[in-house]
Amino acid sequence: MEGPAAEEAERRREELEEGVQAAATEERLAVFGSTADDTERHFLGWRDDVDPDELFDSGEAWGLVVARRPV
Repeated sequence: MEGPAAEEAERRREELEEGVQAAATEERLAVFGSTADDTERHFLGWRDDVDPDELFDSGEAWGLVVARRPV
């Protein structure tokens, strides 16, 4: 592995070996999808602000995904 992901994994492995606890991060549900203005999947809003079913049913967005993301 190379790059930032590998460096982060190595850093976290070292912390675990030293007994360092991971900091609790607050997470929210985020809605991602494609729209007519931007066909690449992008952030549409937080789940408590955006209803993915409504976006899809209206045809405003498609390819919707709801995922946990740190705030």
